[in-house]
Formats: sequence, structure tokens, C-alpha cells
Amino acid sequence: MLYFRGCTAREKLPDIQASTEKLLRLADVDYHILDDEKCCGSVLFRTGFLKEAHEQIKKNTEILKGKTIITSCAGCYKTLTEDYEGLDVIHISQLLNQLIKEGKLNLSKADLHVTYHDSCHLGRHCRIFDEPRDVIKSVANLVEMGNVGEYSLCCGAGGGVKSAYPEIANQMSESRIEQARKTGCKTLITTCPFCKLNLDADDLEILDLTEFLVKYGGVNERR
Repeated sequence: MLYFRGCTAREKLPDIQASTEKLLRLADVDYHILDDEKCCGSVLFRTGFLKEAHEQIKKNTEILKGKTIITSCAGCYKTLTEDYEGLDVIHISQLLNQLIKEGKLNLSKADLHVTYHDSCHLGRHCRIFDEPRDVIKSVANLVEMGNVGEYSLCCGAGGGVKSAYPEIANQMSESRIEQARKTGCKTLITTCPFCKLNLDADDLEILDLTEFLVKYGGVNERR
């Protein structure tokens, strides 16, 4: 397996990479990473730079074809599955759910209530709703927000909105944060690094799914 870290986790949120790799090691998953990993092209596609995006696809396909690719990033998952051709891709939430059900990743249940944000790319775009929730429920009690699944609210970070219209992105983030507050939970989990960056609140703990498992799942290194 190849763990494709994605630009955001690789450059801005290294704890996501560290948590993901820790869980893969604990489950004895045979994987490797690319030292010279390049962008998947997601941002190029979403902001209209189609020529450049297709050039990126051509370069990456030569490296990625023939491998089973694990992604941390919802945007990378959508791009590698829908914009590329012939790649075998699995999102980390799907793999973790599989490993837990097969007994290859043993976690302990915490007395904790948390809520979950469906990212646009992983949720309504790729229809992955259940796997992240099943993983969360193996460790904590899940309390849903007002808008979930295909009706989830966008965090405001994707599609170039955060860069071009930061005020709108912040307003969208605050709307989603307010829904999280209404659950009474103090921990908000997501499966998208972009969402983690934009869903910022002093009174809430914002965690990627992998960070959540490492922190609250009773995870201890075996080696």
C-alpha cells in the first residue's frame, strides 16, 4: 500500500500524517510513502486550472498506478477516484473501519461524547457517510449535528473560497461551528484537513479522525 499524505497534511498539519502512520503501524499494515510526493491536482481542478490539473494527473499516474493508495485527505480521495483513471484508492476512514472490524486494530471505548462533520468531498460527493461514524462509535458516543450526511453544511474552505473570499469562508465555518456547539460536545471530528483548518473555535477541540483515535482510543505503540 502507498500512503498518499496530501499537501495539507504533509505541509500544514503534520499531526495527521503522524497519527495515520501510527495507526497503520499498529495494525501491521505494510505501506510506504513517497519522499517526493506531488499535489494530486484537486485545488487546480476546483479553481478552474484544468490544463495544469491534467498535466499533474499525467505525471502522478505513472507513479501511482498499480498500487493501493491510502489517502488522509477527502479532496485527494475524490480527485484520485473521480478525476484519475484506473487507480485503486481507499480513504483512511474506510481502511480503519475495515481494520477494526477484522480485529487488526484494537481500541478502547472512552466515556466521551463527540460530534462529526461530513466534509463535502468525502460526504455528498463520494457518498462515504457510514465508515467514519462506525469508527468514531468504536471509541466514543456520537452526537449528530442538525445537518448531516448529504445535507451537511460546507465548512467554507474548499473550491478556492478560503483564498478568494475569506470573509465568506469564515461565515460558513462559524455556522457549522455553531451547530457543533448546540450538540453540547467539546470535540468535533472531521476527515478532511481543509475542514480542520477552517473549523476553528477556541471552545472546541477540532480533530482529524486519526488524531482522535490516537488521543482517545487507548492506542499504545507495540513496537
